[in-house]
Amino acid sequence: MAFPTQLLASVFGILGNIISFCVFLAPMPTFYRIYKKKSTEGFQSVPYSVALFSCMLLLYYGYLKTENGMMIITINSIGCVIETIYIVFFLIYATKEALMSTVKLLAFFNILSYGLIVATTLLVTKEGSQRVAIVGWICAVFSVCVFAAPLSIMRLVIKTKSVEYMPFSLSFFLTLCAVMWFFYGLLIKDYYVATPNVLGFIFGIAQMILYMVYKDKKKQVKPMAQEQDVPAPTVVDLGEILEMHEKSGVDLGVIIEMQESSSVQVEGGRDKKEMAKVSSEKIIISSVV
Repeated sequence: MAFPTQLLASVFGILGNIISFCVFLAPMPTFYRIYKKKSTEGFQSVPYSVALFSCMLLLYYGYLKTENGMMIITINSIGCVIETIYIVFFLIYATKEALMSTVKLLAFFNILSYGLIVATTLLVTKEGSQRVAIVGWICAVFSVCVFAAPLSIMRLVIKTKSVEYMPFSLSFFLTLCAVMWFFYGLLIKDYYVATPNVLGFIFGIAQMILYMVYKDKKKQVKPMAQEQDVPAPTVVDLGEILEMHEKSGVDLGVIIEMQESSSVQVEGGRDKKEMAKVSSEKIIISSVV
């Protein structure tokens, strides 16, 4: 009976590695866009810094396990390499502000926090099983926090009635990934791996349900009339201008030019307002992305 269980665990572990690898490659279109634009635009480095920290924690946990740690080590080693490449690529094209923010994140998560966890578990705990339990609990708690992160995206979908920022394929693969690692952890009796993936499965199903509900709905925005932005029509009374020209000797061309100039200024003011509006909308969209 032990052989089929071990075989099933290996199958789920291999499938979990394959699907997780596909999930790690999901941000590639984003970085291709950054490469083409030569700018990080409104994209943030937080997801990649957190993902790298998660991979480093699980990699350390896999090394501490005396058995059944190879599947965890394999995928998280690949994850560390991929996330590091993403971060380096981000830093190349980041603005000065984004660069400093990313360096602070890396210093806090990947150097200070990770170093503190490793040093504490190595120095304080003497027994290997106790060390595995402590690191396992840390990984489980952090995984729960990571799985809870899509709540903000789900809230955005409900608020905007748009699934633009929650692609179905990514939600599907994350759910599938959670299923694979849940059964792997269950079969090898590693509840630090299995338990957080229950939450991942629930949130993944919830995201796919939201997608089905809002996929055909578009948020309708009614245009708001702004009378103050509409320029008053310019009426040129040629008869009056000619009469003024005869009485006072004012140059006709100068008057017409002045009226045309005032009309252009009004139009120009409206164009500047519209451009500012579009620019602010772009900033909002970028920040959301």
